[in-house]
Amino acid sequence: MVVGTFLKMDKSRSGIREDLQDIVKSLPELPGVYQYFDAEGTIIYVGKAKNLRKRVSSYFNKQHADRKTAVLVNKIAEIRHILLESEEDALLLENNFIKKFQPRYNVLLKDDKTFPWICVKNERFPRVFYTRDVVQDGSVYFGPYTSVQMVKTILDVIRRLYPLRTCNLNLSRTNIEADKFKVCLEYYIGNCKGPCEGLQMEEEYNENIRQIKEILQGNLTSVLNHLKKQMVEYSSEYRFEEAESIKNKLNILENYQSKSAIVSSSISNVDVFSFEEDESYAYINFLKVVGGAIVQAQMIEMKKRMEEKREDLLALGIAEIRQTLSSNSKEIIIPFPIEIDLKEIKLTIPRIGEKKKLLDLSEKNVRFYKLEKNRQRSLKSPETRTQQLMEKMKQDLRLNEWPVLIECFDNSNIQGDTPVAACVVFRDGKPSKRDYRHFNIKTVEGPDDFASMEEIIFRRYKRLLDEERDLPQLIVIDGGKGQLGSAVNSLEKLDLAGKIPVIGIAKKLEEIFYPGDSVPLYLDKNSETLRVLRHIRDEAHRFGITFHRNKRSGKFLLSELAAINGIGEKTIDTLLKKFKTVKRLKETSGEEIASVVGNSKAEKLISYFKGLNEPKAT
Repeated sequence: MVVGTFLKMDKSRSGIREDLQDIVKSLPELPGVYQYFDAEGTIIYVGKAKNLRKRVSSYFNKQHADRKTAVLVNKIAEIRHILLESEEDALLLENNFIKKFQPRYNVLLKDDKTFPWICVKNERFPRVFYTRDVVQDGSVYFGPYTSVQMVKTILDVIRRLYPLRTCNLNLSRTNIEADKFKVCLEYYIGNCKGPCEGLQMEEEYNENIRQIKEILQGNLTSVLNHLKKQMVEYSSEYRFEEAESIKNKLNILENYQSKSAIVSSSISNVDVFSFEEDESYAYINFLKVVGGAIVQAQMIEMKKRMEEKREDLLALGIAEIRQTLSSNSKEIIIPFPIEIDLKEIKLTIPRIGEKKKLLDLSEKNVRFYKLEKNRQRSLKSPETRTQQLMEKMKQDLRLNEWPVLIECFDNSNIQGDTPVAACVVFRDGKPSKRDYRHFNIKTVEGPDDFASMEEIIFRRYKRLLDEERDLPQLIVIDGGKGQLGSAVNSLEKLDLAGKIPVIGIAKKLEEIFYPGDSVPLYLDKNSETLRVLRHIRDEAHRFGITFHRNKRSGKFLLSELAAINGIGEKTIDTLLKKFKTVKRLKETSGEEIASVVGNSKAEKLISYFKGLNEPKAT
């Protein structure tokens, strides 16, 4: 017996939660479906329950850590429920209500494709054809199939095995006896036996249709056995042409069977379900196995609205798929227990054997589907891709917030000569080149990487603090424990130690060091986090080396030209900006040099370079 009732809360009274608790106490302790409505009378949530009172009261007897659940509870203005005979009936009704009303806080079933089906039409001399429209007219539908190409392949096999009509004529006995129709080209090329003119008996045609249904259900064994028996009978009666025709059909069917996904001859009729989820979506893969072969496969996607349990999501997916595909398998293979009993159906969680291999195959498919969906969403939405990267880096590097702004430092010198440093900046995991900065080392003498790092870290963040500019969410030091310790020393002087996460990345093994932790962190070599860290480290190295080379070329130019009488530092700076190197300056004409520094100085330079090229007296 099914009973429907509703309970409405009085919003005029104070203590709204207490009112709801009183109402919930009157609910029966029986299986059923409950519905929540808001103040406007809109259904906002549907749920099933083995025990209605216990399940509904759980919404109001505690504080919900999940914000969405708390918002849902605050919006409930009316509760309705429907009593049902069993938990399974509740599951099916819940699924129907979700699809019909699409409540705001329920999962959204993302299986809105119109899949292809194979239809065996409910008519005299039935047609067999491909369609996307399922019409409740007594016809038999097989599917849905996930691939149109698969449907065309199956129909091609059927048409090679059995001549069937493709016309839509009304082949009633009256019309055929009245000679209303004439055979068409399909008859003359052997694709049809002409039932429209009474050239094929209905019994023979219907036997073909019976065998076609067996094939579509995956029961190839019975069809093969029937054809083999028929071939032997024809041969014993010396009807060799007909026996040859049956043999050709057997070859076609056996070839088709060999291409099917045979998984186990010992598994007769089972449904296999596997499950994957992430923060926003749940994914369920379905494989239907008949006679040891996979005859059907489907994937559904659910958009999560609240903190739904995986057991509830899987149960809902099972109900949706079995209802859509009219599956009547008596055994269901699942990856983990679900909190529901299905009448006369065995739920199996295999650990070893053929059934475990089937489950592994389904899980492989659902994992790949999840990865592909995430990849597609990333391509469609750069913002989502960035958010995923930031969240991944936050988790991998044990940060408290997304590293939206990262700064990386590297020193560059050759035997202590012209020491410089570079700071590169990444925003959202990408270079922000306009924010790159060079540093000339001012207070350190000789090749001292530790002291140089301490100087540039102090100068960089002293300036950011003085100018009240944004600080990074992560500092990366190109080096090991020594350079990292120097950076931390400067941050302590600025009272920033512990306020900005700082890590060091060693060059050889790409170890990640943390201040005060002697054990390094090793990231997966293929991880996105390590890819970003490698990129920012290499970019800092490149940027620093480029600056160092420019500085060195300028220093050599300065030392060589300073020896020329009448050429001062200002002139050298002008030449450096224009010609960059002494080599280029030597190869430049006097007229072009004169256009930069004047005729007098140009003559001195030309005379100097000419003297360098003259052979020395012996």
